[in-house]
Amino acid sequence: MTILLLGKNGQVGWQLQRSLAPLAPLLALDRRGAGGLCGDLADLEGLAATVRAVRPAVIVNAAAHTAVDQAESDHALARRVNSEAPAVLAREAAACGALLVHYSTDYVFDGSGDAPWTEDAPAAPLNVYGHTKLEGEQAIRAAGGAHLILRTSWVYAARGGNFAKTILRLARERASLSVIDDQWGAPTGAELIADVTAHAVRQLRARPQDAGTYHLAAAGFATWFDYASFVLDQVRQTQSTIKLVVNEVTPIPASAYPLPARRPLNSRLDTRRLQAVFGLHLPPWQDGVGRMLNEISPS
Repeated sequence: MTILLLGKNGQVGWQLQRSLAPLAPLLALDRRGAGGLCGDLADLEGLAATVRAVRPAVIVNAAAHTAVDQAESDHALARRVNSEAPAVLAREAAACGALLVHYSTDYVFDGSGDAPWTEDAPAAPLNVYGHTKLEGEQAIRAAGGAHLILRTSWVYAARGGNFAKTILRLARERASLSVIDDQWGAPTGAELIADVTAHAVRQLRARPQDAGTYHLAAAGFATWFDYASFVLDQVRQTQSTIKLVVNEVTPIPASAYPLPARRPLNSRLDTRRLQAVFGLHLPPWQDGVGRMLNEISPS
């Protein structure tokens, strides 16, 4: 049994290298590939050839076109990476009997209301990124093979850039900040996503009937304003070496900060199905963010 991981250097992919390693031999690729194998989701023929050459038991696709605003002006690339590439992976996975694990997003929903979205709620994306991610989901299901689609939201990691790092940088430079307070979601750590993935893959190898689409996010909900306030409070309480000059954080509506791509106001995800089927407990979002802040703190 071999696990083929795509997107190894992304936030989730980096953590997946750790969490998947105990399950089986792991072949992890980034866009450049290795040993004549292709990890570039824009190269559809190369992807297909790689799956045929490796014949893995599990394919984990942690790569995607995640530049939400850029997707509005570059539809073709977003569709190729987020829709056409998953279709190729699903087709090849079905042909060799592999389980395909794929990550999707809260952006498949329109963000209306204030109830958490269930897996069966009608999808209605607001932007190109959401549309292409939904098309990728649909292509995977249509291929008819074993698959696990995990929809998640507000992903962060200590590695690379993230919202908390941006807030801390600005808080060291500016006396006042304005942060959106009418978009709701759950900050979800890449390490949590990776650990849940490993648990689910192990169970699906024994219980393939549990395959399907699930929502995965940390417990609890917050606005970006809540998230920023928590980050600043934690740093003030626990990290005296970080000197903040900010003394005012003002909540603003999303309409005051227009971007090329519309974002859903309600990104709450109902995770009860995931927890019930896989016997999991998802910790509060504050736990993961607090741990991440400790990781990125200066020595």
